[in-house]
Amino acid sequence: MVDSASLYILGIALVFIGILIVIVTLILLSVSSAKSGKIKGGGAIIVGPVPIIFGTDSRSLKTILLLSLALAVTLVVFIVLQHLLMR
Repeated sequence: MVDSASLYILGIALVFIGILIVIVTLILLSVSSAKSGKIKGGGAIIVGPVPIIFGTDSRSLKTILLLSLALAVTLVVFIVLQHLLMR
């Protein structure tokens, strides 16, 4: 069984890894945009199973939409499975 302290440490580590990924991505985007002068991108904020999507062009919006919908469906499936297994 996993205790709450290890889950807390895992959560904090995942937050820091996410922040590190965002920083590295921003640095890479700024370096690549210096050559071409254009940046395209998008993002999603997942609130429960509902994604809030934003982006700069339609291609990135479609990609983020598909990825966030896949994440939302996966979340709902895991919640239902957990509920069924904990009965």
